[in-house]
Order: sequence, then structure tokens, then C-alpha cells
Amino acid sequence: MNKRDYYEVLGIDKNASEADIKSAFRKLAKKYHPDVSKEENAAEKFKEAQEAYAVLSDPQKRKQYDQFGHSAFNNNGAGGFSGFEGFDFGNVSDIFDDLFEGMGFSTGRSRARNANSPKKGADVLHRMTIEFEEAVYGTKKDIKIDVEEDCEECHGKGGFNAKTCQECHGIGTITQEQRTMFGSFLTKTTCPYCKGSGTTFEKNCSSCHGRGKVTNRKTITITVPAGIDNDNRLRVAGKGGAGSNGGPNGDLYIEFKVREHELYKRVDDDIYIELPLTITEATLGAKKEIPTLYGNVELTIPSGTQNNEKMRLRGKGIENVNTKRKGDMYVITRVIIPEKLDRNQKKLFEELSTTDLENNKYFKTYKNCIK
Repeated sequence: MNKRDYYEVLGIDKNASEADIKSAFRKLAKKYHPDVSKEENAAEKFKEAQEAYAVLSDPQKRKQYDQFGHSAFNNNGAGGFSGFEGFDFGNVSDIFDDLFEGMGFSTGRSRARNANSPKKGADVLHRMTIEFEEAVYGTKKDIKIDVEEDCEECHGKGGFNAKTCQECHGIGTITQEQRTMFGSFLTKTTCPYCKGSGTTFEKNCSSCHGRGKVTNRKTITITVPAGIDNDNRLRVAGKGGAGSNGGPNGDLYIEFKVREHELYKRVDDDIYIELPLTITEATLGAKKEIPTLYGNVELTIPSGTQNNEKMRLRGKGIENVNTKRKGDMYVITRVIIPEKLDRNQKKLFEELSTTDLENNKYFKTYKNCIK
């Protein structure tokens, strides 16, 4: 089969430098690699570029090619597109590492590096239920959580007497040749023996069974800040799972659930309370003791107070967990209608029924609507 000139395949001249050759192949590999390209005949074009690069990137093979052309490799069984059995694909493998990392793929070398690089430990989420008062004033709580820590027996390594993996030779991947109808292709898979770390042990740790981590139950004291609310999260740095390869511990996140109060209702940083009033207190006015979060205060109820009126007590709400500014407290009036009356009380109410309501704003509106 007639074969194209290798320099022509890569689109470079015969004086091209090693950097030019590498750059040219990177462009073609990115364009025609079967895993990413949808162009017609991409597999064949990629294979052709792969062969050209395997020769021209090797100084000795390039010298032979410049002198004898394609016939320089006939005796090695290169045989054009028959599989490149005579070529060393070490350089091609190296450039794939750089090429596919840049395209967002994880390569063998990157996996080996990542497997041995420092990693932060896992974050831990713990849900905590607290009382209303604990959320308002803040408190300290002891919690028990299960976290992964470095195995003390093997110091987080997973085994003893580390050595380079004999299967992948420390790279973390195994390179295999796949033959298809378009020819042969090199593929890389994570080494199943070292799981991509490039390292194995003469003896696995029996305490952690080779994981390097053990699960322990720990008691941690949490400082709950004043003003915490439902679904708020508190981050406790470094109290999560242990890191790997010298990486930092993960963080502990506390998610809060606050129990409702029998008297107060919370809306953000404000507090609402219902104040029961008799008809007499609402009509004539009164002074009432109001239980706030910070002690009782006296509130003046003006005469003629209606049901469901709202009165504000500034700064008697909850302290904001971030700004430390206190919200307000709102007193909602609830005029209580008596269910049973004696004869004298009934007579008094009958006299009140003659009250002139003509000047009442709501009464006028109501009367106009029923005409």
C-alpha cells in the first residue's frame, strides 16, 4: 500500500523541531482521535498521524526515515497500517497524557498523581434539634458522631513496606493494544492491583483492611451561637473525616431544627405573642405585663383597642446570628368574648347594645355595603 510522507501527514517540513512535531501531532490527535472525533475516516487519519509521530519524534528513527524512507522499517514488520509492531509508542503515550488532560479527560499519569496527592477528608453533616430558648440565647451541646480517621496501626497508609506496583511499574495505569477493523489503538485503564496509586504493600493492614481509615465514634462539644434558626448550618472546621496523603481533615456541618415555643412565634428575627384582653380592658384601656425574652415589661393598652391589633416593642426580638442586631417583638391583641353571663352581666351588655356606632369607620363601610 502506498503511504504518505510522514512530514506531509503531520503538515510540517523536514527541518521541523521536536517542539514543532509534538505540536503538530497534538493538533491532529485532538482533531481525529476516535474517542472525540466525529469526522469521516477519523480513525484512519488518527492512526496515520500516530504512526508518523512515533517515527519522527524518535531521533534515531527519524534519521533512518530521512535516509531510507518507509523502507527503513519494513524489516521490523511495521507494514504500514498493520499495527506498528516495530515502533516504540512511549512518546505517543506521553503526549496523550498531556493532550487528554487538557481536553478534560483523566489520564494514567494524572490518575497516578491524583491517587498520591494530598486530599481533603470527607465533610460530615449532623442534624441537631434544640429548644427554642437554646436557639435564642445560645448554648453548648455535646454530640456523638461517626467519623473516619487515619488508622493508627498503619498511620493511614493501608499497609506496610510499600513498593512500586509490579503490574503498572508505578504509573497507576496499564496500557493495552486494541485491534479493530481500523487498525490498532492504545488504551489505558486504571491498574486493578494498586487502584491507580502506583504503589502496593508487602502486607496489608489488618486493622483497616487496607483502607487506611477506620470509623470511630467521637464526642464533640458544639457552641451554638445565639440567634440560630431552623435549617441554619454551622461549620466546624477540621472535625470531619481524615484527609489522605497528608491532606487536611474535612469539616463538620451542624444543621439545626428548633422546637416551637408554646407562647412565642418566630418570624426571622422578630417575635410575635398574643395578648388576651377582656372586653372591658379593650374598651376602657389597661396596663398589662408582657413577658419578653429579656424580662417582663409594662405595656399600655389604649382605650378602644380592637381585636387583632399589633403593637411593637423595639429590640425585644431575637439577636441576628450574623449582625448581632436584635429584632422586634409584636403583641397581637385577642379580645376574649365571655361564653357565660349572669343576670347582671347580661343586663350590662344589653345596655351596651344601644351604643351609637354611626361614627365608627368600619360600621359605616359595612352599612354602605348592605344597602
